[in-house]
Amino acid sequence: MQLSRKQNEYIVNATHRWNFKSGAVRSGKSYVDTAFVVPFRIRERAGKPGLNVILGVSKESIERNVLQPMREIYTDKLIGTINNRNVARICGEDVYCLGAEKVSQVAKIQGSSIKYCYGDEVAKWNKEVFQMLKSRLDKPYSCFDGSCNPEHPTHWLKEFLDTPELDIYLQKYTIFDNPFLPKAFVEQLCKEYEGTIYYDRLILGLWKRAAGAIYKKFADNPTAFLCEIVNELSPDLKYKQFQKEDITSIEIGLDFGGNQSGHSFVARGYTDNYRDVIALKSKRIKAKDENEDIDSNKLNDLFCEFVQEVIERYGIIEKRGEYVQYCNVESVFWDNAETVLGNSIRNAIEKKFPWISVKPAKKKTITDRIRCTVKLMGAGRFFLTKDCESLEIAFSEAVWDTEVKDKDERLDDGSTDIDSLDAFEYTIERDMKYLIQEVEDV
Repeated sequence: MQLSRKQNEYIVNATHRWNFKSGAVRSGKSYVDTAFVVPFRIRERAGKPGLNVILGVSKESIERNVLQPMREIYTDKLIGTINNRNVARICGEDVYCLGAEKVSQVAKIQGSSIKYCYGDEVAKWNKEVFQMLKSRLDKPYSCFDGSCNPEHPTHWLKEFLDTPELDIYLQKYTIFDNPFLPKAFVEQLCKEYEGTIYYDRLILGLWKRAAGAIYKKFADNPTAFLCEIVNELSPDLKYKQFQKEDITSIEIGLDFGGNQSGHSFVARGYTDNYRDVIALKSKRIKAKDENEDIDSNKLNDLFCEFVQEVIERYGIIEKRGEYVQYCNVESVFWDNAETVLGNSIRNAIEKKFPWISVKPAKKKTITDRIRCTVKLMGAGRFFLTKDCESLEIAFSEAVWDTEVKDKDERLDDGSTDIDSLDAFEYTIERDMKYLIQEVEDV
């Protein structure tokens, strides 16, 4: 196997109790672990008292990020799968494989002595899991290897890594430390994150605080993202053109607002194979105005009108007699925090548009949703039409909350329209791993 200078340096110097690699995505941090470090550590301690443990965000991420890459090198004869006891057979030894996102998931090893632990995506762990782990590495030969992508500079893991009196070896990576990446890929990744906090963290490997505009590339030049949906392509149009037939799937997000905000509707289209994401139409209405409250019946009417407008302007409809046989307006995803309003919307849609599926949004982690959108914008794969005035304003004005010190959080004080952002994100969150593989491949 071929290793970089940086990876060989880790093998030579990672002789401490705590051994960490922190830095950029695709920089080779994990490869040296799966190719050499993890099998070596397990074999080195074979037969000695204590448990071998691999901790990751989830068992699924351990399989994807650790076991499968090891299996590709060492075959399934040496690298087993995780059984119903959360144990995988690796290099002839039993290894517990547990998710570290919640304390309850690692209860099975609480109180046990650990001779070796490998940690994947450590900065995403629950802090209490890491605290428990520190007391379990109690053998003279116990040690830990782990990798992470940087978060904010006051993150609990950063504070641990900066503790001078502890026996820690920390190696830092930028994306440019991986000589095996194609130059074109590196340039594209840099372009996708340019001007955002993700460039500092995931390209340069720095622990930086999120500040300023979230979607800086968009905010600097919103017109660069405009597009036209046309029946036939024309050389005379000013903006990027898509034909109606290019849009294979249209879905609509609905976010319910409180009295101080508003209800937001956003329709999104995909082109074939998730290549391009197009915000087709958006609308924001106040939850309460001077004349009347927007009750559930009024909201149902307004939303059904919006759906009808989307179908008429951007949809493709095939009918058999009076019945719709096919329409590319397929789904509605609503804010799952408002069950009563959501059920009311579902009933209204089923009566008027029975082919449209109505489901609650999954509400995946907001920072993952933001990162996916930032990458789409940076890669030139996100567009919006002139029918998206409210969404355009929302993207342009979205900023990080600088008052929150212990995590990245979008400012939500009523001064910006995060409802429209949520509504848009509900339409893409189920597809993020297909849209941008790197969202989970870090």
